[in-house]
Amino acid sequence: MSSEVARALPGAVLFACNFNQVRSPMAEALLKQLAGDRIYVDSCGLRRPAPVHDEVADEDVPAGVDALARIVMAEAGCELARHRPKTFADLEDSSFDLVVSLTPEAQHRAVELARGRAADLEYWPTHDPTLAEGSREVRLEAYRQVRDTLARRIAERFGALRPTPIDLRPPGAL
Repeated sequence: MSSEVARALPGAVLFACNFNQVRSPMAEALLKQLAGDRIYVDSCGLRRPAPVHDEVADEDVPAGVDALARIVMAEAGCELARHRPKTFADLEDSSFDLVVSLTPEAQHRAVELARGRAADLEYWPTHDPTLAEGSREVRLEAYRQVRDTLARRIAERFGALRPTPIDLRPPGAL
């Protein structure tokens, strides 16, 4: 990657949605898969998801990433099991070069976050797959569509991260 392209890439990217359980963790994992450690990537939501009841411990525990999101991201080689949903207030650092909002509500909050800072804002309206109804397979397909749409957007936006193919043929060889 040339130094000119490297300068054009943001150093830190934040993806934001409503609960940080589906869309923004998907986008975070996809960009991390593409960028490795070349870009700091994080995600958050506007609100903390409702706790879930742990039958074994017989207590409410913080909700994690949506189960169907974990399944479709595993299909793409991304592990979301350790992701813990967080809000804008939970962020350890708010110094992002680029904030990508995936919902209208998150876009409003991103504008507030970026006010007075040198952060770029982008709005990528992204369908909420949790609204899909039907069989498990129908619902999984809705999640796959969101995953694939985000992957395409990320590839388009951060395409300079793709490694340049190396031609290993000796000079003059066909």
